[in-house]
Parts: sequence; C-alpha cells; structure tokens
Amino acid sequence: MSHEVIKTLYTKLYGQKDTFDADYQALIDIMTRAVKARKPALKALDQTRSSWFFSNRVVGMTLYVDLFSGNLKSMTSKINYFKELGITFIHLMPLLKPRPGENDGGYAVMDYREIHDVLGTMDQFVALVDVFRNHGINICIDYVINHVAKEHAWAQKALKGDPDMQDMFIMFDDDVIPKQYDLTVPEVLPEKFPGNFTYVDEIKKYVFTSFSDYQWDLDFKNPKVFNGMVDNLLYLANLGVNMIRLDAIPFMWKTLGTTCRNLPQIHDLMHLFRLIVKDVAPSVALLGEAIVEPVEIVKYFGTEKKPEADVMYNANLMVDIYHAFATRDVRLLTIDANLYRMPQKSTWMNYVRCHDDIGWGFNEDAIRAFGLDPWHHKQFLIHFFNNDHPGTFASGEYYQYNPRTLDARTNGTLASLLGLEKAHANKEAFNVRTAIDRINLAHALILSYRGFPLIYSGDEIATLNDRTYLDDPQKRFDGRWIHRPRFDWKRAQKRDIMGTDEYQVFQTLKRLIKIRKTLSYLDGRAIQFALDLSSEHVFCLVRRHQNKTFFALFNMSEHPQTITTSVLRQHATASSYKDVTQGRILDLYGDQIQMSPYEYLWCVPDQ
Repeated sequence: MSHEVIKTLYTKLYGQKDTFDADYQALIDIMTRAVKARKPALKALDQTRSSWFFSNRVVGMTLYVDLFSGNLKSMTSKINYFKELGITFIHLMPLLKPRPGENDGGYAVMDYREIHDVLGTMDQFVALVDVFRNHGINICIDYVINHVAKEHAWAQKALKGDPDMQDMFIMFDDDVIPKQYDLTVPEVLPEKFPGNFTYVDEIKKYVFTSFSDYQWDLDFKNPKVFNGMVDNLLYLANLGVNMIRLDAIPFMWKTLGTTCRNLPQIHDLMHLFRLIVKDVAPSVALLGEAIVEPVEIVKYFGTEKKPEADVMYNANLMVDIYHAFATRDVRLLTIDANLYRMPQKSTWMNYVRCHDDIGWGFNEDAIRAFGLDPWHHKQFLIHFFNNDHPGTFASGEYYQYNPRTLDARTNGTLASLLGLEKAHANKEAFNVRTAIDRINLAHALILSYRGFPLIYSGDEIATLNDRTYLDDPQKRFDGRWIHRPRFDWKRAQKRDIMGTDEYQVFQTLKRLIKIRKTLSYLDGRAIQFALDLSSEHVFCLVRRHQNKTFFALFNMSEHPQTITTSVLRQHATASSYKDVTQGRILDLYGDQIQMSPYEYLWCVPDQ
C-alpha cells in the first residue's frame, strides 16, 4: 500500500519529467537495497518500537560531541552521567563531515557518509550507537537536507562544469532572475551573508545560497536530488540511530514570486520522506526543524491521513516561556497551548534553550487582543533579554541586529537569560536564589508539556555565558558560540555539593525527571489543554489519561499568588489532589490555592 501512495505522490511532484519512469525505479531500487542492508537487530526494533518517542520515559539532551567529551570514543565513558540524570535520548549535534574551516557549526556538510575526522570514524560512531542502545539511550543525528557545502561531491562536479550536477542546484548565468527572487525572498542572515545568491566565478553563475556563500541550496524540483537525498537518509537510518533531524525543511522548494518558505510542495516532500522511512526503517523517527511562524510550524506534522514529521521542535513554546518570564503574564502560554493541534501520530519536542539563537516570533493576534502593538512588544522582548531594558534580569546578547528594521535575535545560555549571571555579577544572593527558581520552573514546565523534553547540555548545571569563543578565529564572528561552551566537568562535580548552583539545578532536574517517568499522564499522546484561572501570573496545564486528570500550576512571577479552585473543580477527577513534587495536598473544595514566587505544582488525584 505504501508503495502505491509513494508513487502517487512522486508522480505529483515529478510526473512531468521525461525521465520519470527511470527516476521512480531508481527510488524503488534505493529503498530495496536499504531494506536488505538493514541489520537483524534493527529489524527487530522495527517490530516493537515504532512509537517509542511518545513514552513519558523519554527525556532528551542535546550536545556537541567535541565540546562535551572531545570525541566519540570518550562519549561512551560518559554514559553514567546521562543515566544519573535520567537521560534516555541524546541529540548529537552535527557530526557528519563538514567543510574545512568555517562550517556553520557543522551544518555545511561535504560528506554524509563520513564522520568529522576530529570526532572519530564511522565505525566508532556505529559502535557508540550500539552501546548507548544497550543502555536504553536513543540517539538522534542531524541530516542537513536543504543544502550542501560547496565542497560536497555534487558541488565539486558542478564547479568542473558537469551539467547534470549543475542541475542539482539552483543557478543562473546572469543576475536577472536572482534579482527577481530577491524581491520576495527574505534574507536569512542579512548581517553576515546578505542576499540569497552568490556569484561563483569559476563557473560564471549565480548560485542560490540561503544561509551562506559556502552552502549551496539543492533543487528539489529535480527528482535526482530527491533520490540522492533519500539514499543518504536511509544510509543514516541503517546506522542504528533512532531519530533523524531534518534541518531547514521550510526552504526545500523554491518558486519565483514567493518567499520560498513553507510552500505546498515541501509538505509533499515531507510526507514522502516519512512514507519511505516507515517502509524501510519503521522504528526511526523524523524530527522536523522549522523555525518559522507558529501557525506554519504545526503544518509540518501533516494530518492524520497525510502525516509528515513524527516530532517537531516546539520553538513557539520556548518563546512563550521567555515571554511569560519577562512580562509575568501567562496569557500567551494559555492561548497557544489551546490553539495548535497535531495528529495523534505526532508530538512535540519541548525546550527552553537550543544550539541556535532565539528569534522573537509569537502569536501576534493574541498580542493585539491584549491591547499591545506586536512590533513594539517584540522590541520590548529584544531589549529585555539582550540586557538593554530597565529592570531586566537577563544577560543575553544581540544577534543579527538589523539597523534598518531594528529587528534582532538573542544569544545566551538559559541561566544567563533567566538572571543567574547578573545576580552573581552584582553579588545579590537573593536574586541568585530567584534565578535558580526560574531555571527549575522552566525545566518543570517542559517536562510536563505534551511531547518530550530536551535539555541543552550545560543547562543542567546552570552554565553561564562563555565569551572565550571570541579568542577562536573560527568562532569569533558567530555570537551563538556564547551559549555553546565546552562542557565544564569541574563545575559538573559540584552537582553533588549542597548549596551550589550546580547542585540546586541538577538535583532538582534529576528528581523531576524521575517523577516524570512514573506519570502516565505525561505520555506524548495524552490529551492536553490549558485553563484560564483568571490570573495573569499562574499558568495551568491539564493532561488527561485514562479518564483521570493531572494538572500543573506555574507561578511565573516573583510575587506570591492566590488562585481560586472553581475552574479546576470543573475538570478535576477527584476532590483532593497531591502535588508530587513537594507532597502538598490541595483541597479543590477549598476556595483558594496559595502559590509562592516561581512555585510549580504537579498535581495527581489523591487516592
């Protein structure tokens, strides 16, 4: 059945090509070879673990191998650290062979079938995946799918004049059409790499380069591009990884006169990728990366009948959490928790920090409903988190500032953005405690939200901004390295020393993870919605499983709050609830619940 659907969709995209029959047969041959190459141990996983990412036992961490442990061989010695915290999923940041020199943090890939030589070999990587699997830890890797490094074999052949290889990319003999594209296509990195095209003197052509002059966009209108990228995708799936992150998916299809973002054909491509992976390697999940408007992000889940990504980054939640901390207002969190729906076959990956910068995209209709101007409100968030607003606790830094539009993004670690760096710099012991409370609340929120949580390596020990990247010639021009420091193993030892920042964050997170794994309410398929408690400061998240209701309360302000119980009673399945994080008993037939500053409660029926 899947092959029939695959052919129908492939025909929709490429049926007009003279080479269609040969191209489609080439795709089927690629899939057939991949099935034969799949190891028996992986085929056994395929029979039992097609929905593993829904489990409440999945708790993720993301890291750069070189910054965390030096190389792949050393990573295996860190297994006990992950197990101590309760991590069962690790996203290894780009480790496929990048171009030499500047490579966008590894996202300029020159060979999808080799490991970056500073990290180790492919054999060492496969061995690592096997070892981690035996310890119950799933592995995710990146697959940069929109573009390749100009050193990639396809691009190198194109540079030598191979017309077939030049057709793998989007290039023109003059700048007439590129200028037409520039009229409607936004720049990705206007400060660092302005424009959408790069003139390549060796071939006298203008090449579409969304992200940098050394990253060439692929032309997915060419079926040979699709087939080649499927071949690579299935090769990676057969290495034994459990999840593959598809990078920059909103850019995959280019049409003149559009923004070249989120076009309908991209959703056809995503559905095709999913059908093919599920046919060859059913236990491998696809993670979609689409840092676009909230209303567009959810579209990459697809529909019940036409699913796309298994998991999507919940970038909207990240912004809403920081928004709530800055404004002490949870209404945006509440509205968005109820606004976006997804197919039952898909779920979120929730985080408050990642390797990238923070772009301040939010639900503008909601902001207008609050009586605020979206542009001015975005300016408030930019200034607040970039340490440029009266009374801010944040120590972030500007990224990609545009002096014409005044738009900017934000770099910084979780701890620095939530006040710990500034509190220490000012020697304010009370504010140190307050900042740690914010960090712990942020973790509690993503641990209880529908989907599964992802911790950025170092956030579990309250890592602060690290400006030593400025001394590295290969990193100094990319401010994002301020929140991508080398993991400090000496500081990590303090996680066992009571009273330290590291202890208070690590041990709290460890305890919350342990509790999360006992709560079936936090399964990725459990129903979720948010309640309006008539308090702008307290966020209420409800999860429902097997006719029982769990609710979580989060006071997003530094002041005590009082909430009434009447709304909670309407959705409760017991008259009394127990907070499993502290042991508090809450009588829902009492009039009020008192909450301390930045307090959070995970409440289950008290039976």
